[in-house]
Amino acid sequence: TSYGSGSGVNVGRTERIVSAVAGAAIVGFSLKSRKLRGLLLPIGGGLLARAATGRCAVSRALGRDTADVDDYTSPVASVGRGQGIKVEKTVIIDRPAEELYAFWRSFDNLPRFMDHLESVQIIDDRRSHWVAKAPAGTRVDWLAEIHNEIRNELIAWRSLPGSEINNAGSVHFRPAPGGHGTEVRVVLSYEPPAGRLGDSIARLFGESPSQQVEADLRRFKQVMEAGDLAGTAHLPPDAGRVY
Repeated sequence: TSYGSGSGVNVGRTERIVSAVAGAAIVGFSLKSRKLRGLLLPIGGGLLARAATGRCAVSRALGRDTADVDDYTSPVASVGRGQGIKVEKTVIIDRPAEELYAFWRSFDNLPRFMDHLESVQIIDDRRSHWVAKAPAGTRVDWLAEIHNEIRNELIAWRSLPGSEINNAGSVHFRPAPGGHGTEVRVVLSYEPPAGRLGDSIARLFGESPSQQVEADLRRFKQVMEAGDLAGTAHLPPDAGRVY
């Protein structure tokens, strides 16, 4: 299920370029036409604002989000299009967005609920060193950077060049339907060391990326709602709906 990023960026790079060109043309034409100025100037200005901010209220109302498709700020920016494995999951957590954002933003918290992560060491405000458990008892590590961020709404990160695994991710926070809690949408994309074959082998060991993310989000929900770290190891499959 795909959702927009709330009041965050929801317009892809191509659409922003088109909006900028069209907006500039309309504004230029409106300045030459007194009769149509009142009609065209707001339209052109709106398109320019759409291009500058990457935000579109109409797209958000329609649940349309193209930011993950071709934008350089996309969470899949460090994985070639069509080459990696993409997982997208959503969960509703009964905690305010600012609390969830602050916990996730400290990446060294992630191993507390992401079972495949062994450690995350924060290097500076934007860079971190990740160590993950891989299939067959091996380990992989990489450097990552935060490349897009909207306070209390979005965190997007990606691996740096030279990493063992090209990967990227983003987490989006927005008010849950009905105004109760926060909808947390996670998008992860990665290119396993052995390509798609590596993912197929991982599935044989019950280490499917989709299953991992579902379990991770259930643990995240449990940690944030109850502060229960010890009780997350044996959660039942339906403990917190993830979709």
